[in-house]
Amino acid sequence: MELTNLSRDEKKAYDLERITDLVERQEGVAQTAEIVDLGIDYRRILQFVEEGYLIRVKNGYYTTKYYKASEEAMIVRLFPDGILTMETALFYYGYLKQRPYQWQIAISKNTSKSRFKLDYPNVQPYYCEAGVLSLGVGEIELAGKKMQIYTKERLVCDCLKYQEKMNREDFKAALLSYIQDEDKDVASLMEYARERKVVKKVQTMIGVWL
Repeated sequence: MELTNLSRDEKKAYDLERITDLVERQEGVAQTAEIVDLGIDYRRILQFVEEGYLIRVKNGYYTTKYYKASEEAMIVRLFPDGILTMETALFYYGYLKQRPYQWQIAISKNTSKSRFKLDYPNVQPYYCEAGVLSLGVGEIELAGKKMQIYTKERLVCDCLKYQEKMNREDFKAALLSYIQDEDKDVASLMEYARERKVVKKVQTMIGVWL
């Protein structure tokens, strides 16, 4: 397209169309640098935000009002190094019926806290030491992509460790679901229980039912 022949309004519409295409290719979220690489001035980005055509997800990340990005797609895009944990992970294992309002994500303690200053979606980070972070990590498919998630056994041990911070009904549902899960691995459960220092809790609250 010959841009020199476009009117101001036509150029604006053309820029918005290209940003929308970029957002779709990037599964709902585009970075400032990616938009600028299209030859679109940063002032134009700010203009689109002010006019409501672009929505700032967080500093340096944008979506458009035309793209109905799922929360799942945005989580995978924004936190490829994150690990689903606690109630969020319980939901994806089918242990809870409803996904919690917040996305609970384990992340390195060295990660910049500014990454979690989001307008949307609502994310609750769990900052971990490297050894704790990498213990018992598996994968699931989320929005057509791979996303890290703690294994059921690691997750149950964390629920026991942080029992007082959980909703009582969610806690009960998690333990009951694990006890009834035909794919549970009791040997791995005890291994993670030793690592997470919850062996006695496993023995008294789960062991009698295994």
